[in-house]
Amino acid sequence: MENRRASGILLHPTSLPGSNGIGDLGDYAFKFVDFLERAKQTYWQILPLGPTGWGDSPYASFSAFAGNTLLISPEKLVEDGLLPESGIETIDSNSERVDYGAVYELKNRMLRNAFENFANASDDLQHAFDAFTQENASWLEDYALFRAIKASQDQKPWYEWDEPLKLRDEKSLAEISNILASEIRAEKFYQFLFFRQWFAVKSYANERGVRIVGDVPIFVALDSADVWHHREFFKLNDNGSPRVVSGVPPDFFSKTGQLWGNPIYDWETMANDGFGWWIERIRSALRTVDILRIDHFRGFGAAWEVPGGDATAEHGEWVDAPGRELFTAVKDALGDPPFWVEDLGFMTPEIEALRDDFAFLGMRILQFAFGGDAHNEALPHNYIHHCITYTGTHDNDTVVGWWNSQPPDSPAREHCMRYLNTDGSEINWDLIRSAWSSVADVAIAPLQDVLGLGNEARMNLPASTSGNWQWRFTDGALSDEIADRLRELTEIYGRVSAG
Repeated sequence: MENRRASGILLHPTSLPGSNGIGDLGDYAFKFVDFLERAKQTYWQILPLGPTGWGDSPYASFSAFAGNTLLISPEKLVEDGLLPESGIETIDSNSERVDYGAVYELKNRMLRNAFENFANASDDLQHAFDAFTQENASWLEDYALFRAIKASQDQKPWYEWDEPLKLRDEKSLAEISNILASEIRAEKFYQFLFFRQWFAVKSYANERGVRIVGDVPIFVALDSADVWHHREFFKLNDNGSPRVVSGVPPDFFSKTGQLWGNPIYDWETMANDGFGWWIERIRSALRTVDILRIDHFRGFGAAWEVPGGDATAEHGEWVDAPGRELFTAVKDALGDPPFWVEDLGFMTPEIEALRDDFAFLGMRILQFAFGGDAHNEALPHNYIHHCITYTGTHDNDTVVGWWNSQPPDSPAREHCMRYLNTDGSEINWDLIRSAWSSVADVAIAPLQDVLGLGNEARMNLPASTSGNWQWRFTDGALSDEIADRLRELTEIYGRVSAG
Protein backbone atom coordinates (compact mmCIF):
# COMPACT_ATOMS: atom_id res chain seq x y z
CA MET A 1 0.00 0.00 0.00
CA GLU A 2 1.00 3.60 -0.43
CA ASN A 3 2.97 4.93 2.54
CA ARG A 4 2.94 8.60 3.39
CA ARG A 5 2.93 10.77 6.46
CA ALA A 6 -0.65 11.23 7.50
CA SER A 7 -2.85 11.28 10.57
CA GLY A 8 -6.40 10.70 11.67
CA ILE A 9 -8.97 10.19 14.37
CA LEU A 10 -10.42 7.01 15.85
CA LEU A 11 -14.17 7.32 16.43
CA HIS A 12 -16.90 4.74 16.03
CA PRO A 13 -20.13 6.10 14.50
CA THR A 14 -22.11 5.04 17.58
CA SER A 15 -20.20 7.78 19.47
CA LEU A 16 -21.56 10.60 17.33
CA PRO A 17 -24.12 12.92 18.96
CA GLY A 18 -27.77 13.15 17.97
CA SER A 19 -31.31 12.77 19.23
CA ASN A 20 -31.90 9.09 18.47
CA GLY A 21 -30.05 7.62 21.45
CA ILE A 22 -27.02 6.51 19.46
CA GLY A 23 -24.70 8.00 16.89
CA ASP A 24 -25.86 7.25 13.37
CA LEU A 25 -25.27 7.98 9.69
CA GLY A 26 -27.23 11.22 9.66
CA ASP A 27 -26.11 14.82 9.65
CA TYR A 28 -23.59 14.49 12.48
CA ALA A 29 -21.60 11.93 10.51
CA PHE A 30 -21.21 14.48 7.72
CA LYS A 31 -20.36 17.20 10.24
CA PHE A 32 -17.62 14.99 11.67
CA VAL A 33 -16.15 14.62 8.18
CA ASP A 34 -16.23 18.42 7.93
CA PHE A 35 -14.28 18.59 11.21
CA LEU A 36 -11.70 16.14 9.86
CA GLU A 37 -11.36 18.16 6.68
CA ARG A 38 -10.85 21.40 8.59
CA ALA A 39 -8.28 19.70 10.83
CA LYS A 40 -6.49 18.35 7.71
CA GLN A 41 -6.90 14.73 8.79
CA THR A 42 -6.52 11.92 6.27
CA TYR A 43 -8.09 9.04 8.17
CA TRP A 44 -11.33 8.35 9.99
CA GLN A 45 -10.79 5.05 11.77
CA ILE A 46 -13.84 3.15 12.98
CA LEU A 47 -14.61 -0.13 14.73
CA PRO A 48 -16.40 -3.04 12.99
CA LEU A 49 -19.71 -2.05 11.42
CA GLY A 50 -21.52 -5.36 11.85
CA PRO A 51 -24.85 -5.88 13.66
CA THR A 52 -24.27 -6.28 17.38
CA GLY A 53 -25.99 -8.62 19.79
CA TRP A 54 -25.67 -9.38 23.50
CA GLY A 55 -23.00 -7.19 25.09
CA ASP A 56 -23.23 -4.66 22.23
CA SER A 57 -19.67 -5.35 21.14
CA PRO A 58 -18.84 -4.58 17.50
CA TYR A 59 -16.37 -7.47 17.76
CA ALA A 60 -19.22 -9.96 18.33
CA SER A 61 -21.49 -9.53 15.35
CA PHE A 62 -24.35 -11.55 13.89
CA SER A 63 -22.57 -11.38 10.53
CA ALA A 64 -19.15 -10.69 9.05
CA PHE A 65 -20.86 -9.09 6.03
CA ALA A 66 -23.97 -7.26 7.25
CA GLY A 67 -24.26 -3.74 8.66
CA ASN A 68 -25.46 -2.49 12.03
CA THR A 69 -28.99 -1.22 11.46
CA LEU A 70 -28.88 0.76 14.72
CA LEU A 71 -26.74 3.21 12.73
CA ILE A 72 -29.52 3.97 10.27
CA SER A 73 -30.57 7.63 10.48
CA PRO A 74 -34.33 8.21 10.79
CA GLU A 75 -33.87 11.71 9.38
CA LYS A 76 -32.47 10.21 6.19
CA LEU A 77 -35.49 7.91 6.01
CA VAL A 78 -37.67 11.02 6.04
CA GLU A 79 -35.64 12.42 3.13
CA ASP A 80 -36.26 9.16 1.23
CA GLY A 81 -39.99 9.42 1.87
CA LEU A 82 -40.00 6.30 4.05
CA LEU A 83 -41.00 8.03 7.28
CA PRO A 84 -43.04 11.14 8.00
CA GLU A 85 -41.29 13.68 10.20
CA SER A 86 -43.86 12.88 12.87
CA GLY A 87 -42.63 9.27 12.78
CA ILE A 88 -39.22 10.14 14.26
CA GLU A 89 -38.90 9.18 17.92
CA THR A 90 -36.13 10.75 20.00
CA ILE A 91 -34.08 10.03 23.09
CA ASP A 92 -32.24 12.63 25.20
CA SER A 93 -29.89 14.28 22.71
CA ASN A 94 -27.48 15.35 25.47
CA SER A 95 -26.88 11.81 26.70
CA GLU A 96 -23.21 10.83 26.69
CA ARG A 97 -24.02 7.10 27.00
CA VAL A 98 -25.91 4.79 24.68
CA ASP A 99 -28.81 2.96 26.28
CA TYR A 100 -28.80 0.02 23.88
CA GLY A 101 -32.03 -1.49 25.16
CA ALA A 102 -33.97 1.72 24.57
CA VAL A 103 -32.26 2.26 21.21
CA TYR A 104 -33.12 -1.24 19.97
CA GLU A 105 -36.81 -0.65 20.68
CA LEU A 106 -36.85 2.84 19.17
CA LYS A 107 -34.92 2.01 16.01
CA ASN A 108 -36.76 -1.23 15.38
CA ARG A 109 -40.13 0.53 15.53
CA MET A 110 -39.01 3.20 13.08
CA LEU A 111 -37.42 0.69 10.74
CA ARG A 112 -40.55 -1.44 10.72
CA ASN A 113 -42.63 1.62 9.87
CA ALA A 114 -40.21 2.46 7.06
CA PHE A 115 -40.55 -1.07 5.69
CA GLU A 116 -44.33 -0.87 5.72
CA ASN A 117 -44.11 2.43 3.82
CA PHE A 118 -41.63 1.01 1.30
CA ALA A 119 -44.45 -0.42 -0.81
CA ASN A 120 -45.31 3.15 -1.77
CA ALA A 121 -41.73 4.31 -2.25
CA SER A 122 -40.42 5.84 -5.48
CA ASP A 123 -39.53 3.65 -8.44
CA ASP A 124 -35.88 4.70 -8.08
CA LEU A 125 -35.77 3.44 -4.51
CA GLN A 126 -37.50 0.21 -5.47
CA HIS A 127 -35.02 -0.39 -8.28
CA ALA A 128 -32.08 0.41 -6.00
CA PHE A 129 -33.34 -2.15 -3.47
CA ASP A 130 -33.71 -4.82 -6.16
CA ALA A 131 -30.18 -4.13 -7.40
CA PHE A 132 -28.80 -4.30 -3.84
CA THR A 133 -30.42 -7.67 -3.13
CA GLN A 134 -29.06 -9.12 -6.37
CA GLU A 135 -25.53 -7.78 -5.88
CA ASN A 136 -25.31 -9.04 -2.29
CA ALA A 137 -27.25 -12.28 -2.57
CA SER A 138 -24.18 -14.40 -1.68
CA TRP A 139 -24.41 -13.33 1.98
CA LEU A 140 -27.71 -11.47 2.20
CA GLU A 141 -30.01 -14.46 1.58
CA ASP A 142 -28.66 -16.47 4.48
CA TYR A 143 -28.28 -13.48 6.77
CA ALA A 144 -31.88 -12.36 6.27
CA LEU A 145 -33.13 -15.91 6.81
CA PHE A 146 -30.97 -16.24 9.93
CA ARG A 147 -32.30 -13.02 11.46
CA ALA A 148 -35.91 -13.81 10.57
CA ILE A 149 -35.72 -17.29 12.11
CA LYS A 150 -33.92 -15.88 15.14
CA ALA A 151 -36.72 -13.36 15.70
CA SER A 152 -39.31 -16.13 15.37
CA GLN A 153 -37.40 -18.12 18.00
CA ASP A 154 -37.45 -15.35 20.63
CA GLN A 155 -33.87 -14.41 19.62
CA LYS A 156 -32.44 -17.71 20.81
CA PRO A 157 -29.01 -18.52 19.35
CA TRP A 158 -29.10 -20.83 16.34
CA TYR A 159 -27.54 -23.75 18.22
CA GLU A 160 -30.63 -23.77 20.49
CA TRP A 161 -33.11 -24.00 17.60
CA ASP A 162 -34.94 -27.22 16.75
CA GLU A 163 -32.67 -29.75 15.06
CA PRO A 164 -34.02 -29.32 11.49
CA LEU A 165 -33.42 -25.55 11.56
CA LYS A 166 -30.19 -25.77 13.52
CA LEU A 167 -28.74 -28.28 11.06
CA ARG A 168 -30.20 -26.52 8.01
CA ASP A 169 -32.50 -29.28 6.77
CA GLU A 170 -33.44 -28.16 3.24
CA LYS A 171 -37.13 -28.99 3.52
CA SER A 172 -37.46 -27.22 6.88
CA LEU A 173 -35.64 -24.14 5.58
CA ALA A 174 -37.89 -24.00 2.52
CA GLU A 175 -40.99 -24.22 4.70
CA ILE A 176 -39.94 -21.54 7.16
CA SER A 177 -38.76 -19.31 4.32
CA ASN A 178 -42.33 -19.30 2.99
CA ILE A 179 -43.78 -18.66 6.43
CA LEU A 180 -41.33 -15.81 7.17
CA ALA A 181 -41.18 -14.35 3.66
CA SER A 182 -42.20 -10.85 4.77
CA GLU A 183 -39.74 -10.82 7.66
CA ILE A 184 -36.94 -12.01 5.40
CA ARG A 185 -37.68 -9.23 2.93
CA ALA A 186 -37.72 -6.74 5.82
CA GLU A 187 -34.24 -7.85 6.95
CA LYS A 188 -32.95 -7.37 3.40
CA PHE A 189 -34.56 -3.95 3.33
CA TYR A 190 -32.87 -2.89 6.56
CA GLN A 191 -29.50 -3.90 5.13
CA PHE A 192 -30.27 -1.93 1.99
CA LEU A 193 -30.95 1.15 4.14
CA PHE A 194 -27.75 0.73 6.12
CA PHE A 195 -25.48 0.42 3.12
CA ARG A 196 -27.29 3.18 1.23
CA GLN A 197 -26.64 5.57 4.11
CA TRP A 198 -23.13 4.29 4.81
CA PHE A 199 -21.95 4.73 1.22
CA ALA A 200 -23.33 8.28 1.21
CA VAL A 201 -21.13 9.08 4.23
CA LYS A 202 -18.12 7.29 2.73
CA SER A 203 -18.49 9.11 -0.60
CA TYR A 204 -18.74 12.45 1.20
CA ALA A 205 -15.57 11.64 3.14
CA ASN A 206 -13.61 10.44 0.12
CA GLU A 207 -14.55 13.53 -1.86
CA ARG A 208 -12.97 15.61 0.92
CA GLY A 209 -9.75 13.64 1.09
CA VAL A 210 -10.76 11.55 4.10
CA ARG A 211 -10.21 7.80 3.90
CA ILE A 212 -12.15 5.35 6.05
CA VAL A 213 -10.18 2.76 8.04
CA GLY A 214 -12.38 -0.20 8.86
CA ASP A 215 -11.81 -3.09 11.23
CA VAL A 216 -11.97 -6.83 10.57
CA PRO A 217 -12.10 -8.96 13.72
CA ILE A 218 -10.11 -12.14 13.26
CA PHE A 219 -12.95 -14.20 14.72
CA VAL A 220 -16.72 -14.21 14.26
CA ALA A 221 -19.42 -14.77 16.87
CA LEU A 222 -20.71 -18.28 17.48
CA ASP A 223 -24.28 -16.99 17.18
CA SER A 224 -23.85 -15.63 13.68
CA ALA A 225 -25.14 -16.32 10.21
CA ASP A 226 -21.57 -17.18 9.19
CA VAL A 227 -21.19 -20.07 11.64
CA TRP A 228 -24.75 -21.30 11.13
CA HIS A 229 -24.27 -21.39 7.36
CA HIS A 230 -20.68 -22.68 7.36
CA ARG A 231 -20.37 -25.04 10.32
CA GLU A 232 -17.77 -26.99 8.38
CA PHE A 233 -15.33 -24.07 8.66
CA PHE A 234 -15.34 -24.08 12.47
CA LYS A 235 -14.28 -26.48 15.22
CA LEU A 236 -17.72 -27.40 16.52
CA ASN A 237 -19.31 -30.39 18.18
CA ASP A 238 -22.16 -32.18 16.45
CA ASN A 239 -24.72 -30.20 18.49
CA GLY A 240 -23.25 -26.88 17.35
CA SER A 241 -21.36 -26.09 20.55
CA PRO A 242 -17.71 -25.12 20.14
CA ARG A 243 -15.00 -27.70 20.85
CA VAL A 244 -12.58 -24.84 21.51
CA VAL A 245 -13.02 -21.07 21.79
CA SER A 246 -10.84 -18.02 21.31
CA GLY A 247 -9.06 -15.88 23.84
CA VAL A 248 -5.64 -14.75 24.95
CA PRO A 249 -3.55 -16.01 27.86
CA PRO A 250 -3.03 -14.02 31.06
CA ASP A 251 -1.52 -10.63 30.21
CA PHE A 252 -1.41 -6.93 31.07
CA PHE A 253 -5.18 -6.64 30.84
CA SER A 254 -6.24 -9.74 32.82
CA LYS A 255 -4.59 -12.17 35.23
CA THR A 256 -6.80 -15.01 34.01
CA GLY A 257 -6.53 -14.09 30.34
CA GLN A 258 -9.36 -12.95 28.14
CA LEU A 259 -12.01 -15.51 27.24
CA TRP A 260 -13.56 -14.16 24.04
CA GLY A 261 -15.63 -17.26 23.38
CA ASN A 262 -15.59 -17.15 19.57
CA PRO A 263 -15.39 -20.48 17.73
CA ILE A 264 -12.02 -21.33 16.20
CA TYR A 265 -11.61 -21.86 12.47
CA ASP A 266 -11.05 -25.29 11.02
CA TRP A 267 -8.16 -23.99 8.98
CA GLU A 268 -7.56 -27.27 7.14
CA THR A 269 -11.10 -27.23 5.72
CA MET A 270 -10.78 -23.55 4.85
CA ALA A 271 -7.47 -24.16 3.08
CA ASN A 272 -8.98 -27.04 1.08
CA ASP A 273 -11.67 -24.59 -0.03
CA GLY A 274 -9.03 -22.11 -1.17
CA PHE A 275 -9.88 -19.74 1.68
CA GLY A 276 -12.91 -18.68 -0.34
CA TRP A 277 -14.90 -17.45 2.67
CA TRP A 278 -12.02 -15.21 3.78
CA ILE A 279 -11.47 -13.83 0.29
CA GLU A 280 -15.14 -12.88 -0.01
CA ARG A 281 -15.09 -11.38 3.49
CA ILE A 282 -12.12 -9.16 2.64
CA ARG A 283 -13.54 -8.29 -0.78
CA SER A 284 -16.83 -7.22 0.80
CA ALA A 285 -15.09 -5.20 3.51
CA LEU A 286 -12.93 -3.36 0.98
CA ARG A 287 -16.05 -2.20 -0.82
CA THR A 288 -17.21 -0.67 2.44
CA VAL A 289 -13.99 1.03 3.62
CA ASP A 290 -10.69 2.18 2.13
CA ILE A 291 -8.23 0.46 4.47
CA LEU A 292 -8.67 -2.52 6.79
CA ARG A 293 -7.27 -2.93 10.27
CA ILE A 294 -6.90 -6.65 11.02
CA ASP A 295 -7.65 -7.29 14.67
CA HIS A 296 -5.54 -9.76 16.70
CA PHE A 297 -3.01 -10.38 13.94
CA ARG A 298 -1.20 -12.69 16.33
CA GLY A 299 -3.96 -15.22 15.76
CA PHE A 300 -3.03 -15.71 12.11
CA GLY A 301 0.22 -17.36 13.18
CA ALA A 302 -1.16 -19.22 16.15
CA ALA A 303 -4.37 -18.85 18.12
CA TRP A 304 -4.93 -19.41 21.82
CA GLU A 305 -7.47 -22.24 21.89
CA VAL A 306 -9.40 -22.72 25.13
CA PRO A 307 -11.51 -25.83 25.82
CA GLY A 308 -15.14 -25.01 25.10
CA GLY A 309 -16.41 -25.49 28.64
CA ASP A 310 -13.75 -23.49 30.50
CA ALA A 311 -14.71 -20.41 32.51
CA THR A 312 -11.38 -18.59 31.99
CA ALA A 313 -8.69 -18.50 29.33
CA GLU A 314 -5.92 -19.77 31.60
CA HIS A 315 -5.76 -23.35 30.33
CA GLY A 316 -5.59 -22.87 26.61
CA GLU A 317 -2.82 -23.69 24.19
CA TRP A 318 -1.27 -22.08 21.15
CA VAL A 319 -2.33 -23.84 17.94
CA ASP A 320 -0.77 -22.90 14.61
CA ALA A 321 -2.78 -21.09 11.94
CA PRO A 322 -1.90 -20.81 8.22
CA GLY A 323 -1.64 -17.02 8.03
CA ARG A 324 0.97 -17.02 5.28
CA GLU A 325 -1.11 -19.29 3.07
CA LEU A 326 -4.24 -17.25 3.79
CA PHE A 327 -2.73 -13.87 2.96
CA THR A 328 -1.07 -15.29 -0.14
CA ALA A 329 -4.49 -16.47 -1.33
CA VAL A 330 -6.01 -13.06 -0.51
CA LYS A 331 -3.21 -11.30 -2.39
CA ASP A 332 -3.58 -13.58 -5.41
CA ALA A 333 -7.32 -12.89 -5.54
CA LEU A 334 -7.46 -9.20 -4.59
CA GLY A 335 -3.99 -7.75 -5.13
CA ASP A 336 -1.97 -6.13 -2.36
CA PRO A 337 -4.53 -5.52 0.38
CA PRO A 338 -4.32 -2.18 2.23
CA PHE A 339 -3.96 -3.71 5.70
CA TRP A 340 -3.06 -2.29 9.07
CA VAL A 341 -2.56 -5.01 11.65
CA GLU A 342 -3.05 -5.08 15.40
CA ASP A 343 0.29 -6.68 16.30
CA LEU A 344 0.13 -6.16 20.05
CA GLY A 345 0.64 -8.69 22.82
CA PHE A 346 2.95 -11.69 22.70
CA MET A 347 4.56 -11.56 19.26
CA THR A 348 6.99 -14.14 17.94
CA PRO A 349 9.64 -13.79 15.22
CA GLU A 350 7.40 -15.84 12.93
CA ILE A 351 4.46 -13.45 13.37
CA GLU A 352 6.69 -10.44 12.87
CA ALA A 353 8.04 -11.99 9.68
CA LEU A 354 4.49 -12.64 8.48
CA ARG A 355 3.64 -8.96 9.02
CA ASP A 356 6.82 -7.67 7.41
CA ASP A 357 6.89 -10.03 4.44
CA PHE A 358 3.46 -8.77 3.39
CA ALA A 359 4.42 -5.14 4.20
CA PHE A 360 1.51 -4.69 6.61
CA LEU A 361 1.67 -1.68 8.94
CA GLY A 362 1.91 -2.59 12.62
CA MET A 363 0.93 -0.55 15.67
CA ARG A 364 2.75 1.31 18.44
CA ILE A 365 0.84 2.54 21.51
CA LEU A 366 2.25 5.57 23.33
CA GLN A 367 0.59 4.67 26.63
CA PHE A 368 2.77 1.54 26.69
CA ALA A 369 5.97 3.53 26.26
CA PHE A 370 6.73 4.87 29.71
CA GLY A 371 8.19 3.51 32.92
CA GLY A 372 10.74 1.14 31.43
CA ASP A 373 14.03 1.62 29.68
CA ALA A 374 15.05 3.60 26.62
CA HIS A 375 14.80 0.54 24.38
CA ASN A 376 11.02 0.18 24.66
CA GLU A 377 9.81 0.00 21.06
CA ALA A 378 6.70 2.01 22.00
CA LEU A 379 8.91 5.06 22.60
CA PRO A 380 8.89 7.35 19.55
CA HIS A 381 12.67 7.42 19.18
CA ASN A 382 12.50 3.66 18.50
CA TYR A 383 9.82 3.86 15.82
CA ILE A 384 10.27 2.74 12.26
CA HIS A 385 8.62 4.64 9.41
CA HIS A 386 6.42 1.71 8.43
CA CYS A 387 4.01 1.72 11.39
CA ILE A 388 1.00 3.47 12.92
CA THR A 389 1.36 5.20 16.26
CA TYR A 390 -1.63 5.65 18.56
CA THR A 391 -1.99 7.71 21.70
CA GLY A 392 -4.31 4.88 22.77
CA THR A 393 -6.97 2.57 21.36
CA HIS A 394 -10.56 1.64 22.11
CA ASP A 395 -9.21 -0.93 24.60
CA ASN A 396 -7.12 1.58 26.59
CA ASP A 397 -7.80 4.23 29.17
CA THR A 398 -8.07 7.64 27.60
CA VAL A 399 -4.76 9.53 27.87
CA VAL A 400 -6.14 11.76 30.62
CA GLY A 401 -7.61 8.73 32.40
CA TRP A 402 -4.31 6.88 32.13
CA TRP A 403 -2.41 9.90 33.46
CA ASN A 404 -4.77 10.42 36.37
CA SER A 405 -4.54 6.76 37.35
CA GLN A 406 -0.76 6.99 37.81
CA PRO A 407 0.47 7.78 41.34
CA PRO A 408 2.39 11.09 41.41
CA ASP A 409 5.70 9.32 42.00
CA SER A 410 5.10 6.40 39.65
CA PRO A 411 7.94 5.47 37.27
CA ALA A 412 5.59 5.81 34.28
CA ARG A 413 4.55 9.36 35.21
CA GLU A 414 8.10 10.50 36.01
CA HIS A 415 9.46 8.96 32.81
CA CYS A 416 6.70 10.49 30.73
CA MET A 417 7.28 13.97 32.17
CA ARG A 418 11.00 13.79 31.50
CA TYR A 419 10.63 12.27 28.06
CA LEU A 420 8.03 14.77 26.86
CA ASN A 421 9.43 17.69 28.89
CA THR A 422 6.00 18.39 30.32
CA ASP A 423 4.28 19.13 33.60
CA GLY A 424 1.30 17.05 32.49
CA SER A 425 -1.21 19.89 32.51
CA GLU A 426 -2.16 19.07 28.89
CA ILE A 427 -0.98 15.50 28.78
CA ASN A 428 -3.38 14.59 25.97
CA TRP A 429 -1.89 17.21 23.66
CA ASP A 430 1.63 16.23 24.75
CA LEU A 431 1.04 12.67 23.55
CA ILE A 432 -0.69 13.84 20.38
CA ARG A 433 2.28 16.09 19.57
CA SER A 434 4.68 13.22 20.28
CA ALA A 435 2.74 10.89 17.97
CA TRP A 436 2.38 13.48 15.21
CA SER A 437 6.08 14.45 15.37
CA SER A 438 7.31 10.85 15.21
CA VAL A 439 8.69 9.15 12.11
CA ALA A 440 5.71 6.76 11.99
CA ASP A 441 3.97 6.92 8.64
CA VAL A 442 0.57 7.27 10.35
CA ALA A 443 -0.48 8.85 13.65
CA ILE A 444 -3.94 8.24 15.13
CA ALA A 445 -5.64 9.62 18.23
CA PRO A 446 -9.03 8.57 19.61
CA LEU A 447 -11.36 11.56 19.66
CA GLN A 448 -11.52 11.25 23.46
CA ASP A 449 -7.84 12.22 23.58
CA VAL A 450 -8.31 15.19 21.27
CA LEU A 451 -11.11 16.36 23.56
CA GLY A 452 -9.04 15.72 26.71
CA LEU A 453 -11.64 13.47 28.36
CA GLY A 454 -11.09 11.14 31.30
CA ASN A 455 -12.02 7.50 31.72
CA GLU A 456 -15.71 8.32 31.81
CA ALA A 457 -15.23 8.37 28.03
CA ARG A 458 -13.39 5.05 27.79
CA MET A 459 -14.86 2.85 25.05
CA ASN A 460 -14.04 -0.66 26.25
CA LEU A 461 -12.51 -2.43 29.23
CA PRO A 462 -11.18 -5.81 28.05
CA ALA A 463 -12.36 -8.87 29.99
CA SER A 464 -15.46 -7.01 31.24
CA THR A 465 -18.99 -7.72 30.02
CA SER A 466 -20.99 -4.58 30.78
CA GLY A 467 -20.76 -0.81 30.46
CA ASN A 468 -18.74 -0.88 27.24
CA TRP A 469 -19.23 0.67 23.78
CA GLN A 470 -21.54 3.34 25.19
CA TRP A 471 -19.61 6.63 25.09
CA ARG A 472 -20.80 9.50 22.89
CA PHE A 473 -19.53 13.03 22.54
CA THR A 474 -21.95 15.92 22.80
CA ASP A 475 -23.08 18.44 20.23
CA GLY A 476 -20.71 21.41 20.19
CA ALA A 477 -17.66 19.51 21.48
CA LEU A 478 -15.87 19.78 18.12
CA SER A 479 -14.98 23.43 18.25
CA ASP A 480 -13.14 25.34 15.56
CA GLU A 481 -10.40 25.96 18.11
CA ILE A 482 -9.77 22.23 18.52
CA ALA A 483 -9.86 21.65 14.76
CA ASP A 484 -7.39 24.47 14.19
CA ARG A 485 -5.05 23.22 16.90
CA LEU A 486 -5.03 19.74 15.39
CA ARG A 487 -4.53 21.20 11.91
CA GLU A 488 -1.55 23.21 13.10
CA LEU A 489 0.19 20.11 14.47
CA THR A 490 -0.65 18.23 11.29
CA GLU A 491 0.89 20.96 9.16
CA ILE A 492 3.96 21.42 11.38
CA TYR A 493 4.84 17.73 11.24
CA GLY A 494 4.12 17.22 7.56
CA ARG A 495 1.07 15.00 7.88
CA VAL A 496 -1.21 16.91 5.50
CA SER A 497 -2.37 14.62 2.76
CA ALA A 498 -1.11 15.38 -0.72
CA GLY A 499 -4.45 14.21 -2.10
